[in-house]
Amino acid sequence: MERKNVLIPQADLDRQREFEEKIRAMFASREAHPVACVDTFGCQQNVADGQKLMGMLADCGFTFTQDPKEADLVILNTCAIREHAEDRVFGNLGALTHTKKENPEQVIALCGCMAQEPRVSERIRKSYPHVDLVFGPQALWKFPELLWQVYETHKRVFSVQDEHGTIAEGIPVVREKGVKAWVSIMYGCNNFCSYCIVPYVRGRERSRDPQCVLEEVRQLVEAGYKDITLLGQNVNSYGNDLDLDYHFPDLLADIDKIPGEYLIRFMSSHPKDATKRLFDVMAASPHVAKQLHLPFQSGNDRVLKEMNRRYTRQQYLDLVNYAKSVMPGLVLTSDVIIGFPGETEAEAMDTVSLVEEVGFDALFTFIYSPRPGTKAAEMPDPATRAEKQTWFDKLLEVQNHMSAKLHAAYVGKTVRVLVDGESDDPEFPLTSRTEGNRLVRLKGDKALIGQFIDVTVTGSNTWALYGEAV
Repeated sequence: MERKNVLIPQADLDRQREFEEKIRAMFASREAHPVACVDTFGCQQNVADGQKLMGMLADCGFTFTQDPKEADLVILNTCAIREHAEDRVFGNLGALTHTKKENPEQVIALCGCMAQEPRVSERIRKSYPHVDLVFGPQALWKFPELLWQVYETHKRVFSVQDEHGTIAEGIPVVREKGVKAWVSIMYGCNNFCSYCIVPYVRGRERSRDPQCVLEEVRQLVEAGYKDITLLGQNVNSYGNDLDLDYHFPDLLADIDKIPGEYLIRFMSSHPKDATKRLFDVMAASPHVAKQLHLPFQSGNDRVLKEMNRRYTRQQYLDLVNYAKSVMPGLVLTSDVIIGFPGETEAEAMDTVSLVEEVGFDALFTFIYSPRPGTKAAEMPDPATRAEKQTWFDKLLEVQNHMSAKLHAAYVGKTVRVLVDGESDDPEFPLTSRTEGNRLVRLKGDKALIGQFIDVTVTGSNTWALYGEAV
């Protein structure tokens, strides 16, 4: 992929602002006040995309609601990683037939990773005639133009061409109120893990210019955001396409130089590209949280090879052992798949034993879900769902015991947290996060929200800590 083909020219971006003005003028001429509902599914990258959609809609004159019945425009911003998420989207699309019936002028759009899958867009075309607009992640930057086409032609619009992917700088963003923000530092994926659809729907890896990332983070810090997460399908390969000899550890080190009171996190990391230098930079950077999400997926070498992960169990263990050695107290989390096609019980128990050996603070665990179009979906899969569930239950048993034990060790200690919101627990009305991203439910006044404070941990369970401000 040639770098010169990646950046969207400024003239093309300016043209999108013209379509925003057309939409704003159209509603103004009707003396209408358009309302949009943006419903986002899936990962934080989707959340970041949803905030860009809201930014463009705000420039078009829209305000926002969470109730589709109140909306003139409903956007389902979708995820294609798991079958369950896909089923929810189709269920929600079906329910929108009723809102469309009550408001025939309502525009319904489907975007995100699901929309980029040919089988999905074709299903929408044939079976969901009330959906007006379908576009994939690569077309997000030209959303105003696509929406204007719907309004102008009163016809359905599909923009799901197989594109290599682009970068569009300067798209407006509507961020959540509070202390947390997300910054995409790169897009796409080159890894082609055999179970994953992402490279097919988000295109090849392309990194944002370091100065653009640094300026965005600087603006967020100045605006008062204090928990900032850098996003990419594989942040560890950031910079490989820039021809600058500038990589993810360099970016982290430069971000750390930005003055202010804040924490930097990142996800996701691929073990094959994680380096000792990355961990050294993390250890030396006060603003970089000593938290690492490093998906290992399987603890068995044969299964890892079938997954096309390109590292071994021992290589993974060597990485986490080094990371722990330079960052004592590191909070380590991971993703795990149980029941990959062809996996045996013994191989699944290799995953369980790795969990026991490493001692993860928490895991995101999944029973394998086949995604059409991936290599793994074509593999023989003799194990039954009941067998996989048994292996999965064993994994959960081990990890829940580990999480409870690790959390119990916090009781009586004083930890520094960022108070980030309110909870529904009247006894502990505040939520906060440690540097390691552990949830701490707090007693205290909501005036503390947005502050770093010291708390004494008074209790714990498998999923959270409980504490009081010092």
